[in-house]
Amino acid sequence: MKKKMVWLKPAAATLIAGTLFIGGGGGGAISFAGKAQAQEAAAVQNVVSVVGKGEISVKPDIAYLYIGIQTEGKTAVEAQKANAKKMQNLTNLLKKTWKLQSKDIQTNQFYVQPDYTYSEKEGRKLKGYTASHSLKISYRNLDKIGELLDSAAKMGVNQIDNIQFSIENRDAFETAVIEKAMSNANLKAGAIAKVSGRSLGVVLSVSQGNVAEPVRYYEQMYDMKVETANSTADKSSSVETGEIKLTTELTVHYQLN
Repeated sequence: MKKKMVWLKPAAATLIAGTLFIGGGGGGAISFAGKAQAQEAAAVQNVVSVVGKGEISVKPDIAYLYIGIQTEGKTAVEAQKANAKKMQNLTNLLKKTWKLQSKDIQTNQFYVQPDYTYSEKEGRKLKGYTASHSLKISYRNLDKIGELLDSAAKMGVNQIDNIQFSIENRDAFETAVIEKAMSNANLKAGAIAKVSGRSLGVVLSVSQGNVAEPVRYYEQMYDMKVETANSTADKSSSVETGEIKLTTELTVHYQLN
């Protein structure tokens, strides 16, 4: 008995390693996936990405003063009433003498808490109460900050948490710092294109990140006891405003020709 031979025709399409080949009667094969991968690789090779950094130094135009009064009393009511009276005098001083508006004076913290003493014999014993009230003051006449603090100390202020210098209107300065960052990005990308034997093309995309808040803290401790003792001195306390830095970063993608 003779065996019958069966011949199978070649498949119209064959999938090999994720690449689709389509063939026909003896014609050439076309790889769609391979073509897409080649195009993607070529596109990546024609793009350079850099991070441009910009920084400018400017004089602050506003200060935020965090000042307060602490008062002790035998009872919570006594401490609170005494502290409230001092705070009212301070508020009157700020508004009438220093011409601050209500919007520039904001309560930052307020509390009344018990104070205790400790001993091995008696253990914990209630000593009295402390009332504390602190304000956040927005002040724009920066040359007079030292005088304002001295004046506040005479009115009973015995706490200064910190002083922050900043910029109230940042728009004009932000434009300048962005321009510096873009110039830095152009410089970097141009250098990369040159050493690689290419020329710099158009900007494909830009994104901004890492925008630093323009705030500088006054680091020198302000000793309220010393200032109160020297309240009759002609020279006011010196508070240097210095400069603050605005910084930003731009991630820029360029086409390479």
